[in-house]
Amino acid sequence: MKLPYMWRAAVLAAASCAAAPAGDTTLGGFLVTNNDLSPPFVNTATFYAVNPDGTLGRKTNVETGGSGIEGGFFAAARVIAMPNGSDACVYVSNAWDNDIAGIDAMTRTLTGVFLGSPTDSGTTNGIGLAANSQYLYATYTASTTIATFQVQAGCTLSFVGDVFAAGLNGGVVDGMAIHGEIMVIAYGDGSIESFDISGGLPVSNGDQQYSTGSSDDHLPNGVLITQDGHYAIFGDASTRTTVEVSDISSGALSPTIAYALGTGWNSGNVRLSPDEKVLFVTNDSSGQVTAAFFDSTTGKVVPGCTSNRLKDFYTNFAYAGNVGLQLATGAGGAIYVPEFAAGGTVLIGILDLTVSGAACTLTESVNSPVSDPAALSFLLSIAVYPQSP
Repeated sequence: MKLPYMWRAAVLAAASCAAAPAGDTTLGGFLVTNNDLSPPFVNTATFYAVNPDGTLGRKTNVETGGSGIEGGFFAAARVIAMPNGSDACVYVSNAWDNDIAGIDAMTRTLTGVFLGSPTDSGTTNGIGLAANSQYLYATYTASTTIATFQVQAGCTLSFVGDVFAAGLNGGVVDGMAIHGEIMVIAYGDGSIESFDISGGLPVSNGDQQYSTGSSDDHLPNGVLITQDGHYAIFGDASTRTTVEVSDISSGALSPTIAYALGTGWNSGNVRLSPDEKVLFVTNDSSGQVTAAFFDSTTGKVVPGCTSNRLKDFYTNFAYAGNVGLQLATGAGGAIYVPEFAAGGTVLIGILDLTVSGAACTLTESVNSPVSDPAALSFLLSIAVYPQSP
């Protein structure tokens, strides 16, 4: 779903970006944001230490060398964190400048800004990211292209090439997920497609199709792929919580099966728990989070529970972004949700999940939301890098 540019607070006129403090000398668990600041400001990424109890600790702001656009597609991942040997790399998209910033997570320093082709542009609804150890893929919403970059040492990138990718009804790439040799795309217009990425550059598998739910106005926006590569799970833009599952074990998309999971408005962001037993869904437009039970053998999804509206919804923030999880094991520990704030303030919601048999409860933490009135942000995307057990 498209998020209009809005909520440009007057506070921006008087604010300025502070220089980034010195980085850490050891790498622990962290949460990092793409604050998506637009000109005249330089965009920033904010790193928070993730404490053992799930609270967020000491923070560091890093300038990204470019500017954002203060919004765009809900499901586009504007920031990702990935291993790099004993270190980690963070990549942040700067949609205004059509580039991608590399950041060394150990030192919290900018390694460079990296451009695709001269025609790649994400100024309409942002630039989404996904990566493996060899390649990073970036979806440019204005040029309707997917750019491929080779991941290099020192958290740097080298541009390889780009391909044009449009939906059956003229949609552009919204959500994107990769696993092994397959990339799966949701176009936001009801259509979906998969690509072969074994050679780096995406090559269509010839399976572009409308999802089953699209006939009932449930439009796939976000997507994830299970750890074994068997299923792709789509989160739909819809007036009630709906997800769709496609069996991709053949190497291509099969017709989706739609599951109704609750009454939350919009379900464009989806995230599986590390043990793949719980599917978390962000209800972007009603300020809630839904949890459902997922069977990784059959691909079936069963309704679970939905949180209350997060604190100060429609008072201090208007939309909720993608889910991040504290831990890389079990149900994932604390649940983090970026909140798109009306005044440009950093807000991150924290929830706790309790499971009892076939029932569950999602409760907002007493430590929620994390607020930083001094920092500017139009926050829809976060990434969490869990500390090794």
